[in-house]
Amino acid sequence: MNEETDSVEALLEEARLTARIPGPAERLRLRQAASLSRAQVAAAVGVGRQTVANWEDGTTDPQPPGRVKYLRLLEGLAELYPAPAAPAQTTVAEAATAAAFTAPETARGANGLAVEGEPGPCIRCGVTTTYQATDGRPLHAGAMCQPPAATPHAPSTHAPLPPVSLAPAPATAASPVPASASSRPQRRARSAARAQAETADLIGRAVHEELERAEGDVDAALQALIKRAIPDVMHLFNETRATARYTYTAYPALPDILKKPSKKEPDQIWEARPNFRHPGYSLKISGSTAVTALDVNAAYLSALKCWLPIGKLEHTTGSDGVDPKRSGVHLITPTPWTHPHLPSPLGDRDEPGALWITDATLRLLLRLSGPKYGLLELPVVHESWTSGATENFLDALRKLLTAARDTAIAEGDTVTLEYVKSMYSKFISTMGESIHNREMTRPDWMHIIHSQAYANLWGKAYKAHQAGLDVISMMGTDELHVTGDWRQVFPEGRGVAQMKIKRSDAKASGEYTVGAVAG
Repeated sequence: MNEETDSVEALLEEARLTARIPGPAERLRLRQAASLSRAQVAAAVGVGRQTVANWEDGTTDPQPPGRVKYLRLLEGLAELYPAPAAPAQTTVAEAATAAAFTAPETARGANGLAVEGEPGPCIRCGVTTTYQATDGRPLHAGAMCQPPAATPHAPSTHAPLPPVSLAPAPATAASPVPASASSRPQRRARSAARAQAETADLIGRAVHEELERAEGDVDAALQALIKRAIPDVMHLFNETRATARYTYTAYPALPDILKKPSKKEPDQIWEARPNFRHPGYSLKISGSTAVTALDVNAAYLSALKCWLPIGKLEHTTGSDGVDPKRSGVHLITPTPWTHPHLPSPLGDRDEPGALWITDATLRLLLRLSGPKYGLLELPVVHESWTSGATENFLDALRKLLTAARDTAIAEGDTVTLEYVKSMYSKFISTMGESIHNREMTRPDWMHIIHSQAYANLWGKAYKAHQAGLDVISMMGTDELHVTGDWRQVFPEGRGVAQMKIKRSDAKASGEYTVGAVAG
């Protein structure tokens, strides 16, 4: 067969496959039927995970170079998992379940928002929703349907968070509010709250499943939950993005500054990690100044509230990349820090000269150089890699995990508490170039969130200082040692907005004394 014949056959093969390409809903069904992740499909066909997501929600149609491979995959999956036909006579519940296999995807407007309309029973679960499918029928956005009441789980092999159930929820006495009785913002708020509750239930179901599988062995269940924390938190992340206002770039082209030189060398971005000790006090000197070691609760969870770039990073020089609505990384020359009794907002850095910092650190430096603080001069910005940004990108995920954490604390549920902690900490640590999470490569996000945690801690140190307490030490993301009555400054407790005394083997009580340095 000559080259011309090969080319013709290739075109015919692609034409045959394209003629049989299923719609977005069927693409999604086939992948889920085969228990394949988007990352697995993306790797097989040579595209990014977000590209597969766009093909499945109808944002785009398959295009070269991955189109032919993707169509072949769908054709093979269709043979293995043919679409089930609904029985001629079915109950309402059976009809809703059967419809779920062929239902269109969530309808989205030009602005990326899920389309809302008149309230009606969801075609998947039967529970009233204002969101609509592409064919105009009611459908919970992102298929986040109402889960059923908790039921015992039969033993099964390990799997990520279970998909939201297709079974209809029990009917309640409450009647849906007529469209005329509520405004569109009110309906959207109710829908968002309902979706939040439905997604939150996935955490409880995962814990219940592993506890049953481990036959009540708490340690074994917790270890299983920690092992599945990464795919589970990515599932939650995707669910909370279902009604987002915009798309994001999961695999942007990265500038060299965001690439780690080697496994043994440190990252090139300075995250402003603090390691501060007050020069006027010492543990080695006998004294009677009482110090309390405080622990910031869920520091990284709180740091998910930060300005993140959502697109491909673009290069600028000078101060052109400094914009309140953009985020990324910046090469700056800082100005001197002349307040030895306060930690430097740049952390414990010995090397002078220019350095690459994140947007979170730059925002802190800019605030401290303003008229409210007046603590230092403006840094010089030499160049930047930034894109359009939002402060609320991870807010839905943050609120979801915070609520689950609060509930676990209130109920004394240590398994769920540790599971939630593992999810948000691993979510942050693996969103860069990690072999453990192939669903996104955003080292810029990882550095920014780390820096935001340090910036938040600096703010607490400054608040203590302004209240008349001496800051004796500040380390990591969550450790702050102060003198005086700290309870007059910070609320005590285990909530994310509270502080608690830090316990350790060396200082079981979290309190100790220091002596003043002479001179």
